[in-house]
Amino acid sequence: MGSDGVPGTTIFAEMSALASRTGAINLGQGFPDEDGPAEVLRVAQEAIANGLNQYPPGLGMPVLREAIAEHQQRFYGLTVDPDREVLVTAGATEALAATLLALVERGDEVLTLEPFYDAYGALIGLADGVHTTVTLRAPDFQPDHDELRRAVTDRTRIILVNNPHNPTGTVLTRQTLELLVELAHQHDALLVTDEVYEHLTFGVPHIPIATLPGAAERTVTISSGGKTFNTTGWKIGWLSGPPDIVTAILAVKQFLTYVNGAPFQPAIAAGLRLPDEFFASISADLEHKRDVLAAGLSAAGFSLGRPQGSYFITADAAPLGFSSAADLCRRLPDLVGVAAIPISAFCHEPAAKELSSLVRFAFCKQVGTLERAAEQLAGLRTAV
Repeated sequence: MGSDGVPGTTIFAEMSALASRTGAINLGQGFPDEDGPAEVLRVAQEAIANGLNQYPPGLGMPVLREAIAEHQQRFYGLTVDPDREVLVTAGATEALAATLLALVERGDEVLTLEPFYDAYGALIGLADGVHTTVTLRAPDFQPDHDELRRAVTDRTRIILVNNPHNPTGTVLTRQTLELLVELAHQHDALLVTDEVYEHLTFGVPHIPIATLPGAAERTVTISSGGKTFNTTGWKIGWLSGPPDIVTAILAVKQFLTYVNGAPFQPAIAAGLRLPDEFFASISADLEHKRDVLAAGLSAAGFSLGRPQGSYFITADAAPLGFSSAADLCRRLPDLVGVAAIPISAFCHEPAAKELSSLVRFAFCKQVGTLERAAEQLAGLRTAV
């Protein structure tokens, strides 16, 4: 039951509806408000015009699978067989769904960091798994290593790692990633990584778990083109991993979407082959946007750190006198014309209480939009 009494209504739908009703700037939803590279869009347009509009192969088009393998080698030194170790999916969410449904048996534990992307809990439930968590706490949102050691047990089937992390924007340290690999070996668990923000880090490198010693043979790496190329609506994702695991996931994926996005697959392949300057520029551009919004949030009276990656910044409303970010988010559109999401929406009940004053704002918008939002947020001190 949703907060407004309508079955199935989420806080995300509630905040988006509130933004629409009030005309507020919607910084709750994590999608860009401008298109991606013209050369990527052009490839999709040409593919449609040239009749590439029917079912692609079940594994995905060779041109995209080969581009994914090249990308993993180019950026991370990972050798991936495009014909046996890569699967194209309907976004990263389908990759996660097919992976969990393929690999989790009833009662298996799946560990995530909390707050967690909201789809994780639903997908673990669909797989009849048991969702366990380790809480990320402000200000650095890095997991406590002793808590990780206690949380991973012989019942743990999958350690699901979102890095860079949504919603906190944290980037996990190499030491944490190495510990996760150690624990996976110790308890014979699999590692599943959600790396959709891999090219959107600020001043720190992205380290795929699969690059660490002993990790590749038990890791499923998931990513997508939506965040990197501002094409979230295309829903072109992928995963890579050991051949037997990819085959098991394909057996499930074929009964989900079967295949998807024929004309968009060669376009994302073209994007993955763009020069290094492109990837550096999108990170620098997003970092500037982060700083514009951060300045507005600080002026408004929020307490916040600087996220190291993703589309999101987490701000603490406690200095403004709000112990409940959910209450503040329901008032923000009317108070200052900005919409956001409480971090509690990404948590189970205990962590939701612990992190109750935290708010997630998205900064993946045009600079002008963020400047207006920052100016409006600055009026919050006098509005409450």
